[in-house]
Amino acid sequence: MESLFDAINIRDLLSAQDLSDRSSPLSAPDLRLLIDRVESHSLQIRSQVQSYLASHHDDFASLFSLCNDAVSQTLQVSDDLAGVLRLVSERPADVEVREVVEEMKTKSEELKVKRELLGLVGIIVNLNQRLESVKEALKNGKFQFAAHWLKELKVALRIGDEDDREPLVYGLLRKEWSQCFEEIQEVLVKFMDKAVQFDGDLNQVEVKYRLEVHNLSGIQLQMVLEAMEVVGILEYGLAKVADLMIKYVIIPFINRGQPLSFIEESNQDSALLKIVPRPDSKLEYLDGELLYSGIVLFIKFIYRSICFQNSSWIRCFGRLTWPRISELIISSFLSKVVPTDASKLPDFQKIIKCTSDFETALKELMFISSDDKDNRLSSFAENVEVHFAFKKKTEILAKARNLLLECDFSIPQEYTRDGSIWKNDETSDLSSSHVVDLLFSSEKCLVSKAAKQLMELIHQTLQDVCLSSTRVALEFYNAARDAILLYEVVVPVKLERQLGSFNQVAVLMHNDCLYLSQEILGFAFEYRADFPSSMKEHAVFADLAPRFQLLAEEILQRQVHLVIYNLKEAIDSADGFQNTHQMQQFESAKFSIDQVVFILEKVHIIWEPFLLPSTYRKSMCAVLESVFSRISRDILLLDDIAADETLQLQRLIHLMLESLSSLFESLATGDPNLREFSAEFLEDLIPSLRKIRKLSELLDMPLKSITASWENKELLSCGFSITEVEDFIKAIFADSPLRKDCLRRIQNTSF
Repeated sequence: MESLFDAINIRDLLSAQDLSDRSSPLSAPDLRLLIDRVESHSLQIRSQVQSYLASHHDDFASLFSLCNDAVSQTLQVSDDLAGVLRLVSERPADVEVREVVEEMKTKSEELKVKRELLGLVGIIVNLNQRLESVKEALKNGKFQFAAHWLKELKVALRIGDEDDREPLVYGLLRKEWSQCFEEIQEVLVKFMDKAVQFDGDLNQVEVKYRLEVHNLSGIQLQMVLEAMEVVGILEYGLAKVADLMIKYVIIPFINRGQPLSFIEESNQDSALLKIVPRPDSKLEYLDGELLYSGIVLFIKFIYRSICFQNSSWIRCFGRLTWPRISELIISSFLSKVVPTDASKLPDFQKIIKCTSDFETALKELMFISSDDKDNRLSSFAENVEVHFAFKKKTEILAKARNLLLECDFSIPQEYTRDGSIWKNDETSDLSSSHVVDLLFSSEKCLVSKAAKQLMELIHQTLQDVCLSSTRVALEFYNAARDAILLYEVVVPVKLERQLGSFNQVAVLMHNDCLYLSQEILGFAFEYRADFPSSMKEHAVFADLAPRFQLLAEEILQRQVHLVIYNLKEAIDSADGFQNTHQMQQFESAKFSIDQVVFILEKVHIIWEPFLLPSTYRKSMCAVLESVFSRISRDILLLDDIAADETLQLQRLIHLMLESLSSLFESLATGDPNLREFSAEFLEDLIPSLRKIRKLSELLDMPLKSITASWENKELLSCGFSITEVEDFIKAIFADSPLRKDCLRRIQNTSF
């Protein structure tokens, strides 16, 4: 059979010889021949197959029979499987198994929960029974047992570590525990109140060892303290006793001017501590030995009678009282014996030694801790140099503040009648308390007594800086700066009302600030070289000087503005100098001018004796400039001036200038060379003075002369504008060809 399935090569069936060329086409005879040979070959294959089947008939029959049996068995298995599936679908066994398993699991969990609940119930019952035992123990006075049970129950009930998922009954038990805790705390504190009794009249403290409260008697004080320690309220229970000890024993003992002593009496039921004066009552706590020994006796009494020589109890009592005791000793004793003079610092060493021995004794009694954190007194005493400096700083600032507050900033009349007395006489004794030389000026300055004394205090402080150690010098340096700043803080508030009005006090404060600023600038040149080396780079005063310079300028400008405001109101009453040819209007304008002159003379009287010549000249010129420019402007704004009116206006101007002649002379004070050229000098200082003088001339000048004055630039040099000249001509002269020609000439003039 294998030969039948061999591959048939078509080329073998053809007879053509030249088949080597694959591209050559087959002819029709070749195709017919091919078809015939294929059919012959096919018949041959069919004949062979039939022969093979016939020879193997039995084998094929056996094979087909075997296949038939396999098919039959498959159908039977399929029927059996269908039956099983039908049986399972009608009553599923896996469901029943699952239900049984789940039921067993549920029963097991329920059993576990019931066991846990049973255990919890047992615990709750036990806790409740123990709480009841605590209550019963409290009723019977068995505080130690109650305290131990409360402590154990605190852990069992997880007090302070609550969980929201806990059973509700735990909250109820905690509430019961809290009630028991509050009850035992209240009872124990009552026993402590009964145990320690204070008698302020007899100055004594009594400690009872056997106590009785309500129906409970024969309770031992030591047992009460042990119960408080177990429960954790020892500090709370001793707090009131500690407060009363401070109030009735320590404070009277320390604050008493004369030394006291303690007398102790004791028996089996009580102990008594009496506070009595010492026989040598004239002594004082000069070196601290008597004070410290008395306090040690008191603490030993506490250690034996209240704390029963228990180290943890006396340490607790120490934590409650030592901060206040040490503070009292520092404030009432140590701070008062701090030397006020550097030469007395060595004498303070004995106090330092007594203080150190005192704290050592307290450490031995375990009243304070053995480390250095409770060495409050030794730390203070050993830092006496700093305390000395701090005390001196406090004294300096207090003295500076008193100087500023007590000074009334008044000046004797001798200084104000004639400023030349102190400005020019360098040897005058009169100028000693109020006159100072400015460092950066050749002029003298009149200042308040407070400013001069303050600066003397600061100079003395800076001299101490140069002679002191670094720590002391630093405190003195800060004291000097703070004392300077006190003037800036205290005086403006003290003189607030005076600074809001025009007076001598404000001018005097201006001088103070000017003097302080120049002195401050001189500190670096005078003292820095002698400062301790570590301070030279950091000690500065130059930052303070500008503050006082600005304050001086601010005060002066405020005074100038007040004067100008008052002058403005006086000029306003002249109603613009209108219709002065009418008698009533002239009198009103004259009264306004008189008011202006009066105010200026008052300013002259107040300023000229106080201010430096240059400052006086500058400020007064600013005031006069505002007055003259305002009056000139009001007159030039008049739109119709009658002939008689020009004369009256001219009269008012002459009257004002003549009244101010003495004031003009005062502006040349300090420079004798200027008196020969006072007119030009004043007009240079006050440009509006030249203008108002020229305006007085224009009021009585012909039109052509006015025009010529404009053309030759005279009016322009006096400060007149072309508009002012034109309006002035229109107001005085009636309309005419001459006026038109003059106005045209003025308009055509080119400078």
